[in-house]
Amino acid sequence: MILRTAVQARLIAINPAEGVKLPRDRSREVKPVTLSREDFFGKLLPVVPPRHRAIVCAAAGAGLRWGECAGLTWSSLDLNRAVLRVVQVAEETHGGVVLRPYPKTRAGVRTVPLPGFLVAELRALLPAEDVTPASRSLVFHDRVDRPLRRSNFRRRVWLPSLVRAGLLGQVLKTGPHRYRAVWPDREGVEWSAEFTTEREAVACVAAKAVGGMRFHDLRHTYATWLVTDGVPVNLVQRVMGHEKASTTLNRYTHTPDDYAARILDAFTLPADDLLTLDGKPPAESALYEDEEGL
Repeated sequence: MILRTAVQARLIAINPAEGVKLPRDRSREVKPVTLSREDFFGKLLPVVPPRHRAIVCAAAGAGLRWGECAGLTWSSLDLNRAVLRVVQVAEETHGGVVLRPYPKTRAGVRTVPLPGFLVAELRALLPAEDVTPASRSLVFHDRVDRPLRRSNFRRRVWLPSLVRAGLLGQVLKTGPHRYRAVWPDREGVEWSAEFTTEREAVACVAAKAVGGMRFHDLRHTYATWLVTDGVPVNLVQRVMGHEKASTTLNRYTHTPDDYAARILDAFTLPADDLLTLDGKPPAESALYEDEEGL
């Protein structure tokens, strides 16, 4: 891009990198993590701070991207009908968070049905009559009514919640007022440190542990739940906001650990039952009588 700009500015005659394709940087590829319903409702959600549970549920219960969550307004919600309309996103820039009146793609403008647990969490956030109009417009905002920043949310809420849920590193109580923080580094080497409070131990693991589930993985989890439960791919495509069904299949669905058992379950009906007629196998002569004319 720099060389192309230099050509346009007439600083150089030709672009020596024209036609060169860079190899894929596989070191940056991150394998999505998919939570089971048991782990989401039993481990993760209970340890998320109450005022932030709704945004976590919005990703796992409606498949919203971070920008769609951060840009969600009360005017695009209908809790009585249990639906939301995605029409705005929040984009982070060097100058702050900018609200854009359009999603990522044309297909991103969509209506999404809301499950009961998400409706309940959103109702708990309903603003009172005496709050400012700014906080009444955005569903999710910081303590001074500004749009949430992804980096702040990740550092202060998301990573500590993963640690408390046992999904990132470990915090072990080793004695009265003694807590042991355990975390892996980039090479998989395990490190540990001792603290006098659980909060300090959690903060240490959240800051130093490498890996862990991303907030965006909740969107992967949502799509996987729907496809695994038999929701047609074209419907999953619509609520996910994808222009092509292949995107839904290739990017947001993953092979479950019990895939072999699921495949065999499709053939639970014995083959003998498929070959019987009125409960009795057909006569052998009847099977071959049509072959005499061949």
